[in-house]
Amino acid sequence: MFQGAPITADLQEQSARIDAFSRCRSDSLTLCSNLSAEDHMVQGAPFASPPKWHLAHTTWFFSTFLLKPLGLEPSIPNSWNTLFNSYYNGIGRPHARAHRGILSRPALSNICTWREQVDQQILRGLNADHFNSGQLQLLDLGIQHEMQHQELLLTDLLYSFSLNPSHPAYSAAPVTASPNVNPAAWLAFDGGLVDVGAGAEGFSFDNEQPRHRHFLEPFAIADRLVTNGEYKQFIAADGYSDPQWWLSDGWDTVNREQWQRPLHWLDQNQIFGLQGVQPLDLNAPVCHLSGYEAEAYARWAGCRLPTEFEWEHAASAQTLQTSPAALAAAKCHPGWFGSVWQWTQSAYGPYPGFRPDEGAVGEYNGKFMSSQWVLRGSSFATPEPQQRLHYRNFFYPADRWQFTGLRLAKTANNL
Repeated sequence: MFQGAPITADLQEQSARIDAFSRCRSDSLTLCSNLSAEDHMVQGAPFASPPKWHLAHTTWFFSTFLLKPLGLEPSIPNSWNTLFNSYYNGIGRPHARAHRGILSRPALSNICTWREQVDQQILRGLNADHFNSGQLQLLDLGIQHEMQHQELLLTDLLYSFSLNPSHPAYSAAPVTASPNVNPAAWLAFDGGLVDVGAGAEGFSFDNEQPRHRHFLEPFAIADRLVTNGEYKQFIAADGYSDPQWWLSDGWDTVNREQWQRPLHWLDQNQIFGLQGVQPLDLNAPVCHLSGYEAEAYARWAGCRLPTEFEWEHAASAQTLQTSPAALAAAKCHPGWFGSVWQWTQSAYGPYPGFRPDEGAVGEYNGKFMSSQWVLRGSSFATPEPQQRLHYRNFFYPADRWQFTGLRLAKTANNL
């Protein structure tokens, strides 16, 4: 069950939900405000959806799961329910993901009009206090879902732009150089039985639940992320050509894909990002690593990746308490949140007692609990409300188009 904030008739909470919905929907359009119509169509790979599709799919989600059961959804061509369904097979067969970039029709203007119609219907319902508690939880889920797509829109667009020889910049914002970093220090933990997972506070996805106990052996974790400069040393040491550091699947992937450096590194001195071609910042956290690359670097460095539960326990401990205010303060701790997603060695699976919701919305997370790894923290592109301690991101270990990096860990007897 997706956990939302306690549902009350409080007018302040109603106003906060209206504001959260309006701001989220507006933020998506703001992300696209500098894009041309052609930019909205670009799809550089099957995993990188076009911006226009993101705008349509998030609208389809609200219309399908919230408005349609109430008979309030705007009238659209039936084909749109196929074109903008991502993976919800319980309500129909989706359009092939690899072919989203060929959808010149419907026009972007038609999608924007549809967004406005859906927004108007939802805001009418919110202002009239029309939705019951279950429907409000679906609304909260839709807001969080759209936030996920806002980050995906940027990573997808960056990948597609990276294939353009002219190296177009998404943003003209200046790039600030990272401050010099100190040698990484080790934060030691005694381990033992700890509580992990989301409780009843605020929103959480179903895969963050239920809160449960987990036993940790004594461990240590680095107080900061691995930097470009440190990863560059791994490259210089022929890390990409030495099989001793790689998992078997990782080694096969490196050789098949001919990887020699992280994705979007143009060479040893330049990198391609949202601001276009930039000098490689040696003090910035290394980004766009696959799980295989992160794991290989950790082995080369004489360390390992943390488990997701070690990461959560350590990130929580930096606040010295677990109150909501303290967890908010943890977001300001350098590197834990708002920089790059951090690979863990944990396989993405269900927590003890996990139960997906009934119906198609139950396909949201549960059916992907196979062959993927968990990432923790958040990136600079993650909307602030999703920079949460218990958030479980997940990707296949060969994926590296996301804003993904790493933090090192050790077992206690290896300190």
